[in-house]
Amino acid sequence: QVQLVESGGGLVQAGGSLRLSCAASGRTFSTYSMGWFRQAPGKEREFVAATSWRGTNTRYADSVKGRFTISRDNARNAVYLQMNSLKPEDTAMYFCAADESWLRVFTTPDYWGQGTQVTVSS
Repeated sequence: QVQLVESGGGLVQAGGSLRLSCAASGRTFSTYSMGWFRQAPGKEREFVAATSWRGTNTRYADSVKGRFTISRDNARNAVYLQMNSLKPEDTAMYFCAADESWLRVFTTPDYWGQGTQVTVSS
């Protein structure tokens, strides 16, 4: 079992940056692949980024490549999403996710956080 709590969301102007954090509980955190998803009002939840348990593999949605960076610190049971050059279309609720399977973490992960709101003003 993994419990996930996101933080770091807020209101930022277009072109600005935010860093989201996800704190995980559970002794086996380091064995989980971790991901970030987002959901804008009226839209389906979509994949944003994922990292494998060692952090050696990462994957990004095309819409955020070159602007967002996912990283993890297994000693701190944490995963981060650095978001740069933010655009109004990045406005959404951002969710942290975890799964033991790399193949599932960017599709249908088993564990979810409650989300943190990111709003980008134009």
